[in-house]
Amino acid sequence: MRENVDNFLKYLVVEKGFSKNTEEAYRNDLYQLEAFVTEESSKRGETLNWGNFGRQEMLSYMLNLKDKKYAPATLARKIAAAKSFFKFMAEEHQVQQNPTENIASLKVGRALPKPITVAQARRLLDEPSKASTPEAKRDKAMLEMLYASGMRVSELVSLNLGDVDCAGGFVRCFGKGNKERMIPIYPRAAQSVDDYLKEARPQIVQNKNDEKAMFLNVRGERLTRQGLWQILKGYAKAANIESDVTPHTLRHSFATHMLNGGADLRMVQELLGHANISTTQVYTHLTSEHVRRTYEKSHPRAK
Repeated sequence: MRENVDNFLKYLVVEKGFSKNTEEAYRNDLYQLEAFVTEESSKRGETLNWGNFGRQEMLSYMLNLKDKKYAPATLARKIAAAKSFFKFMAEEHQVQQNPTENIASLKVGRALPKPITVAQARRLLDEPSKASTPEAKRDKAMLEMLYASGMRVSELVSLNLGDVDCAGGFVRCFGKGNKERMIPIYPRAAQSVDDYLKEARPQIVQNKNDEKAMFLNVRGERLTRQGLWQILKGYAKAANIESDVTPHTLRHSFATHMLNGGADLRMVQELLGHANISTTQVYTHLTSEHVRRTYEKSHPRAK
């Protein structure tokens, strides 16, 4: 059974372009499903496998998950992983019948992202400039890039030398499904990256001149997502921003501030690399206060 799961995971990466993080989440979920099938076989004293895992067994698995008191989003993901796996198995003729067919997916309300204010963003981005170390110049470039482009943190740490055109004011990144997109960046962000590449990176890279990663840790190796998160937390605290700030917070803030500034929703969708406009539309809820203020200021009967 494990071989079937591993083949499905390869399919997700190779054919569907799933990220390493998504693959790992599916792996954990489906290995848990496999463990449930093994445990049920032991209880029944009979062999239970993918071929005879039916609708009733799937319902039992769902009840087992609910008994474990998972958060709604986690529960929904685990059920979705099982549904995707069995759909794949049925299409590949590895099972005669899909046991998840006609079993509804759990609906989980999407939590509204929490952006920081424009004033908070300015304070955060100014914080690294208070030091002149190579690491501070690197951090300045990274924070400016996140806020300028709305990139995912995984996309930022995956950047290589040559992916940022400082003179032209563009960054090339690869998003989900390895889809390439070109994002314009404002001059201050481009200048910060240029300063880092010329003045700071040569000092950080040490003797690893063959390292292609743009942003490096103190060992001269590619900076990780976790490393960037820790760096950001330090600057958020120094800037006296009390709300929880993560790398994704800057992505949310980018989208919200762009829409508040009058950007078109379709353009923001393209910049963020969202496949569906519905994903981007969540940010329109955050701009309602801005719309109200503009309405009251602009409509002649609202004064």
